[in-house]
Amino acid sequence: MDDKTSLFSIKHWNEDDRPREKLLRKGKAVLSDAELVAILIGSGNRSESAVDLSKRILASVGNNLNALAKLSVNNLIEFKGIGEAKAISIITALELGRRRRLEEALVRPKMNSSKAVFEIMQPIIGDLQHEEFWVLYLNNSNAIVSKIQLSKGGITGTLVDTRLLFKKAMEVSAVAIILAHNHPSGTLNPSVADKKLTQKIKVAGATLDIKVLDHLIITEKAYFSFADSGEL
Repeated sequence: MDDKTSLFSIKHWNEDDRPREKLLRKGKAVLSDAELVAILIGSGNRSESAVDLSKRILASVGNNLNALAKLSVNNLIEFKGIGEAKAISIITALELGRRRRLEEALVRPKMNSSKAVFEIMQPIIGDLQHEEFWVLYLNNSNAIVSKIQLSKGGITGTLVDTRLLFKKAMEVSAVAIILAHNHPSGTLNPSVADKKLTQKIKVAGATLDIKVLDHLIITEKAYFSFADSGEL
């Protein structure tokens, strides 16, 4: 390996910048799409790192993973540094993701009541000692198409980025959402901040024709529903 190639070798990067080490230290959720693809291909070429090569491949399809999944082996090997084996690794990973989504579609629970939401979310956030804010994204049958932790905070609160909330909603073609967060203190009463945030999200959703069906505050054994209480 010459000096120029060495500069682009991931093993010479700061540990926090190496995709594999970053995954081990911080978890898979913090990795970008390009970093995940970089782990699949393992190395770049003489002029760019695996991450930079992955960014270039993703840019060629508008940073859209669905579009990336449509590329063939022949399409992928046109990129310098991508051989047949690396192309097959990318295609295989995306195909597994597609099949996982198909399986999830067969078991999507319908959210027809606040109790149904509580039963889904209580095991996830009911016992936590810190606050987390989650969003359930629904299709027109009120079935969950995706659910994500939007933010994570301390004992008394967490910040919520409404732009990220609705970006995800557009990505999964959601027509409605349900909000949920926990109160580690055990109190079920919504705070003034809870009420303001709920209305802010409701108004923003209305402009995109995405309805906020409910917002649940969840504790270890009980919940408060904005919808059931007439506060939506």
